[in-house]
Amino acid sequence: MCNEMFCFQCQETMKGTGCTIAGVCGKKPATASLQDLLVYTLKGVAAYSSQLRKVSNTDQLLKTTDKYLINSLFITITNANFDNEAIINEIKHGLKLRSEVKDALIKKGAALDPKFENIQLTTWSYTSDNELMEFSKHHDIGVLRTENEDVRSLRELLTYGLKGMAAYAEHAMNLNKTNEEIFIFMEKALLATLDDSLSGDELTSLVLECGAFGVKTMALLDEANTSAFGNPEITKVNIGVGTRPGILISGHDLNDLEQLLEQSKDSGVDIYSHSEMLPGHYYPKLKKYSHFFGNYGNAWWKQKEEFETFNGPVVFTTNCIVPPLEKATYNDRIFTTNAAGFPGWKRIPVGTDGKKDFSEVIALAKTCKAPTEIEKGEIVGGFAHNQVFALADKVVEAVKSGAIKRFIVMGGCDGRMPNRNYYTDFAKALPKDTVILTAGCAKYKYNKLPLGDINGIPRVLDAGQCNDSYSLAVIALKLKEIFGLDDINKLPIVYNIAWYEQKAVIVLLALLSLGVKNIHIGPTLPAFLSPNVLNVLVNTFGLAGISDVENDLVKFGLK
Repeated sequence: MCNEMFCFQCQETMKGTGCTIAGVCGKKPATASLQDLLVYTLKGVAAYSSQLRKVSNTDQLLKTTDKYLINSLFITITNANFDNEAIINEIKHGLKLRSEVKDALIKKGAALDPKFENIQLTTWSYTSDNELMEFSKHHDIGVLRTENEDVRSLRELLTYGLKGMAAYAEHAMNLNKTNEEIFIFMEKALLATLDDSLSGDELTSLVLECGAFGVKTMALLDEANTSAFGNPEITKVNIGVGTRPGILISGHDLNDLEQLLEQSKDSGVDIYSHSEMLPGHYYPKLKKYSHFFGNYGNAWWKQKEEFETFNGPVVFTTNCIVPPLEKATYNDRIFTTNAAGFPGWKRIPVGTDGKKDFSEVIALAKTCKAPTEIEKGEIVGGFAHNQVFALADKVVEAVKSGAIKRFIVMGGCDGRMPNRNYYTDFAKALPKDTVILTAGCAKYKYNKLPLGDINGIPRVLDAGQCNDSYSLAVIALKLKEIFGLDDINKLPIVYNIAWYEQKAVIVLLALLSLGVKNIHIGPTLPAFLSPNVLNVLVNTFGLAGISDVENDLVKFGLK
């Protein structure tokens, strides 16, 4: 197969099969090739770091490899980084790091596992950036290197799960929370994608193990967020605007949000959340800042219009970048940090102490007009597991009385394709005795609808960001305990989840590892699932797609 590129890791991939000329996300072939090479380089680092960990798990060098592992994977997540120079620098960093770890192994008298001695990834190097670019284009290092479509499917499913896991692990690490078991598994799984001796069953087992580690990683991030910022509380968030200049913060990193809030508190500038940063308003330590004004706009894919009307600077802390039009007026007021990047946009580096300097962003904001109002009102959120447990008696009473008949889990991702209007229509059509449990930016399809409440319980319970799908799992397990059930699948819960990128993949695998069955995902099934792999998921877990609202309401027993 001769393509300019090949990528099928996101839901919007071209024709539901794969992007071969350019990415629907805006990724160009050279960027796609470099991202493939970055993952390839990362496997070379993992081949050595996994061995070093066995002989010296306290080696300081491993902290560097751990950070490199998760940041490199995060860079390759859909819509995270379009900056070829930044990706090249990360590859060069990996090659240098690989040599350092190899030298450390030699000094300790250890040797590389013979299994990897003859793998090119542990020996290749480059002499120039141009050579590196040519290597990425012409060597068989991408998705299609695996000829057998079922093996390819399982390897990619595992890889995408690792990418999602890496994102959550990096957020936790930024708040000084780590778990070495997670890194050990990630190294093992990365290297397994190169092991031709593994059977389909062994790869399937690794995929499910990835889900189990996804649960551990989301639990770690939950601990990191709540220990740093307190447990989320029910909060009304303003979606209008003030009269002062503003800074819009997007992405997912709450550590960056806190630093920006602290540095800007006396500046005369207001801070607004965007898309997945909305749940920042739910945390006590963050909501205490009086200039944390509200949430501006909707999900990530509307940013081309909404960044224009915001008027002030925008900070991308993670993925969900939409490449701007050349005529966009906001290009000179966008800043990126962490794994995010786009050519020409300014970058905020992280200091050796983990701190960032947002003074340039704040100074720019002072010269800008206040945001243009695009809507008014409030939205309510903050229904993470601790808050729902506080309402447990009220929820249980509503279930026992029949006031609440079903919970509908509608977490996941939003996206730009018209077929995603299904989720708005589905929410509108739900019976009045149902409650939506949500997390992630999928909420923007229905969180501003007037769906009302049931005995004071809002019919949309927003747990937070996509990683807070962990909260939804914890809530389900708690309800199972309260009602004395022996199977989580006996709960009155329907799973109708939207997906877009790789963080949704690890959420799905996490739910499967917890034994949740009959999950419906849409608006389309992943292109990276071969027919045989899909059949395994259908037959083992009851995984299915969606059809249309009326048919699905009947299928789910809601009509």
